[in-house]
Amino acid sequence: MLTLLCESLIVKAMEKRACKECGQKLAGRKDQKFCSDYCRNTFNNRLNEDATKYIRRINNILRKNRRILAQLNPKGKKTVDGITLAEEGFNFHYYTNMYTTKTGSVYYFCYEQGYIKLDSDKYMLVHKQDYVK
Repeated sequence: MLTLLCESLIVKAMEKRACKECGQKLAGRKDQKFCSDYCRNTFNNRLNEDATKYIRRINNILRKNRRILAQLNPKGKKTVDGITLAEEGFNFHYYTNMYTTKTGSVYYFCYEQGYIKLDSDKYMLVHKQDYVK
């Protein structure tokens, strides 16, 4: 009697298993959730779509900032006006990390390209050194 009940439950559980994306009946491993890699990828891409759009937008801004800094600073260290950065489309609100020196000066970096604000709307552009973490 117990064996029949267990078999009945197993059969019902297997009947209810369906692909989370297309609804096709699943056969195989009991922890299987998708019928194919295509369905798994489609499901996860749709699930992460909103976050992906946001991340893509942020990464585009960061890459643009890095490109602007690299173009204006080909030799590794240069001073430019803030208006020059703004005219190129630099967005001061986005950077990948900050580095604070022992004296309290703060460098902002977009990947390996960085800058520090000097007096009177001037910025010194720098290239990240190995000792800067």
